[in-house]
Amino acid sequence: MPTVVRFLLCFAALAAFSSVMGGALTAHLPDRFFAEGGRDMARQAIQMQMWHALAIIGISVLMVQQGCRVLVSVSGCMMAVGTVLFSVGVALTAFWGIHPGPVAPTGGSMLMLAWLLLAVGVMRS
Repeated sequence: MPTVVRFLLCFAALAAFSSVMGGALTAHLPDRFFAEGGRDMARQAIQMQMWHALAIIGISVLMVQQGCRVLVSVSGCMMAVGTVLFSVGVALTAFWGIHPGPVAPTGGSMLMLAWLLLAVGVMRS
């Protein structure tokens, strides 16, 4: 199995694990652990992270079936980086009220671009 596929599958598993853990914490922590409106914000970030973990698994399966096409590989890696940036940026705001500038929006933009690259990569294969 190519290294990039192993990386993406490992990343997806860890992202899904941390989503489940974050979901449990978000459901059970007292309100004092969240910034104002932070619980809902954290839930949305966790949901976004889990969906992208599943998407990265799908991309990995596609890469195994069709070979590691460049655009599909870049899409998967960009999705991984975008997921980290988005989730960390939102978590900092949700739990501590820290607004890390353009971190979350950059991650979100990377996620959108990753989806577009995936579409182009699939169309070209």
